Amino acid sequence: MRRILLTVALVGFSTLTYASAFKLSSPEIKANSTMASSFEFNGFGCSSENKSPALKWSGAPKGTKSFAVTMYDPDAPTGSGWWHWVVTNIPADVTELAANAGALNSATLPKGAVQGRTDYGVAAWGGTCPPQGDKPHRYIFTVYALKTDKLDVPADATAALTGYMIHANMLGKASFTARYGRAK
Repeated sequence: MRRILLTVALVGFSTLTYASAFKLSSPEIKANSTMASSFEFNGFGCSSENKSPALKWSGAPKGTKSFAVTMYDPDAPTGSGWWHWVVTNIPADVTELAANAGALNSATLPKGAVQGRTDYGVAAWGGTCPPQGDKPHRYIFTVYALKTDKLDVPADATAALTGYMIHANMLGKASFTARYGRAK
């Protein structure tokens, strides 16, 4: 029994070592900074460009077969946060997404990558749009290294269902957080 527990502990340690090397960044958004208004949604009372940022990652865990990318606002006044972007089935040899790759029917997403339905109800980037006067919301960008080539989720799957499948197949993840608010 002791031997098995030690093996599990070592496997867990090894996974953490890989995960610490896994990094996500954006040339357009610095971690812990305020996001530019160009990333704000165009609708729901917001009126900006609704452009998704360029993202880059490195140091994925050994055995990665694909990636998924999300952007989530845990501060949205919904009781469950707000999913702004969900991209799955990004091939393992891809290490970045171009600026505005999240456009509806994007031609710049990597071949095979699929945008999932966000809480705006569309399969595309849905930019920041916190209520006016709220303290700035946190927006968490995450890339997930997955142990499967493809997540098999329905085209109309909720972000929560897609998130469940991402977590069930995750080898590691890397994140950064930025903030955005709108004055009253």
